[in-house]
Amino acid sequence: MPLARDVCNLERYFMPHLVILYTGQLDAETNMKVLCRDLADAMLTVFDESGKQVFPTGGTRVLAYPAPHYAVADGGAAGRKAAKFDQNPHGGSEDYAFVYLNVRMGKGRSEATQKRAGEILVEVTKKHFADLFVTRHVGITFQIDVGPEVFDHKHSNVHPLFAAL
Repeated sequence: MPLARDVCNLERYFMPHLVILYTGQLDAETNMKVLCRDLADAMLTVFDESGKQVFPTGGTRVLAYPAPHYAVADGGAAGRKAAKFDQNPHGGSEDYAFVYLNVRMGKGRSEATQKRAGEILVEVTKKHFADLFVTRHVGITFQIDVGPEVFDHKHSNVHPLFAAL
């Protein structure tokens, strides 16, 4: 059984991760490394109602993975049809893009804090992709998952760097 002082400090050990999965053609059209850095920086600006940092600095990680093989929506049929009737400012590309962002948060943060974190991160994401929305079809899904872990183990020499901050 953990000591009372350890229970009070559990929030230091929550592992906030933001994982991005995206269709691989976006690598040629946007800088995902910049998006990762911008999202990580934004995560570090989120505070809860009591003024505590929501995402511990040492536990903030944003990872992005391109999918080299993908199928999105209808394969471009709607895009081609809309372009045929000049209803589509993005052309008739069948090469739809998709971005899925998922934040995993440990339990213990209020719904208001979770929502505020989501809104901040969505705005960063929308700003990053704004230019692409003018030239192509892009779908973005952003989710925050909160829940108890069935198993949770951490082994790190990064967290101690921020313990004194």
